[in-house]
Order: sequence, then structure tokens, then C-alpha cells
Amino acid sequence: MSATRIIVTDTQPAIDPLRGVIIPSFNSGPLLAETVREVLALWRPVIVVIDGSTDGSGRGIAEASQGVAGFHVLTSTENEGKGAAIASGLRFAAGHGITHAAVFDADGQHHAPDLPKFMEASRHNPSAMILGLPVFGPDAPRIRILGHRLANFFCALETCGGGIGDSLFGFRIYPVQPALEVFRKTRGARGFDVETGLAVRLCWGGTPAVNLETPVRYRSRAAGGISHYRYVRDNILMVRTHAALLARAAIRYPWLMPRRMTSYSPRAARDC
Repeated sequence: MSATRIIVTDTQPAIDPLRGVIIPSFNSGPLLAETVREVLALWRPVIVVIDGSTDGSGRGIAEASQGVAGFHVLTSTENEGKGAAIASGLRFAAGHGITHAAVFDADGQHHAPDLPKFMEASRHNPSAMILGLPVFGPDAPRIRILGHRLANFFCALETCGGGIGDSLFGFRIYPVQPALEVFRKTRGARGFDVETGLAVRLCWGGTPAVNLETPVRYRSRAAGGISHYRYVRDNILMVRTHAALLARAAIRYPWLMPRRMTSYSPRAARDC
């Protein structure tokens, strides 16, 4: 597939200067072009952040973006981590007047047709983070499902039941300025700990969560699937992340508990 064909679509994308899509990418191969094409057909502006890729996937995207309104490509020469790439995209978004940014993975896991639904939820809940609640199919590895459940258990402890439906799933919308404020105040959340670190700290700061179900797909390597998650290295990172968040949460419990008790309702627990 040529670079220019990436942007050819048969549909008219929604254009909202206040809400954009950030796609962080590191060595995503052909899946990056496929993902970008799907997103561009539905929404603009789109910000692709090439995080030190060495597989050539970033070059074609950068060439394809030339002269295309609402399509931006940021390139880092070094691999700084997923969280750092998202922070870079958020800073660019803020500088261009974007107030809310969806984060969409480049590996083909996320369901692009749900982007308008997420954006609409963000319009109706501008102070909230819109969190994808993954609907796992038969292709989902059992260890991934168990990992999400365990992480969500600790996240509920860290937020005193703050309503974060899934702390690991990357398809979500952040209010840009509150998210940037989190990055300014912490040295963490720069790698695969970004989803947990951002959501928990935003919750501590009073940002409510709206959870929306969305399907997730896991491609086999034979079908072109990729993953840069390293189970030993990144699970150690997540253990350290939760240990640090739990320690900080213990200090916040006197303030979190009354807030949860006054704001709790069965419906809020489902929607928040």
C-alpha cells in the first residue's frame, strides 16, 4: 500500500476543532497505516506520534500527512515510551486549541467505528474522562483478561471505588488540560503504566469517569498482530506503579471516602 492511499476514504469524516485523536506508535508496521486510514475516515484532527520507530512505518505516515488538513505527525528520534508519546500529543493538541483528546492504539486492537460515540459522550460530559470498557472476544488471551481484572481490583482500592471501569484499556478520551497537569506533577506514567497512572490521578483530582463498552480484538502474529508489552519488565513496572499509587491513596482516604459516600448511587457506579 502506498503512503498516499492511506488517506483515501469514501466517507466524510467528522471535524471538530476542539476534539482530536492521538495515535501513539512504535514499530507498528502495516497496522499503523490501516489504523490511521480507519480513523481519518471517521474523525479529524488526528495526531500521530511516532515514538522512535525503526521499522519505516513512520516515514510513510509522515509523507501521507503532507497537505492534509487536520492530519499531523510528530516524530521522536528515540523510543521514550507510550506515556511520553501521549504526553507529547497532548501538548501539541493544547497548542492547537484542542480541549479533549481521544487516545487510540496503533496496533489494530481498538474499534474505530466507536470513535463518534466516544466523542459524543465527551461533548455531553466535558469535565469527564471517557474510558473504554473492553468487551473481550474469544481471541482474547486468558492471561490478558485476568490481568485486567487484577489491575482493576487494585485501581478500585486506589480510588476508593472511584468508578474507573477498566484501568488498562487504552481507548479513552482525556480532558487535555487536566491530563497535562497530571504529567507535569509526576515523573511516572511515561510507559505502559500511562493508562493506570493517568486515570487514577485524574480521579484523585476530581475528574469523573464515564465508561463505555467497546469491542477489543487480538490478532495473532500470523495475522500481523504485534505487541511491545514485555511480561517480566512491564509487569514489574505495573507492580511498582500500583504500590506507589496505593501508598499515596492511603494518604488521600480521609478526603476520598466522604466524596465517594456523598456522590455514590447505583446508577453512578455503572455510568461513572
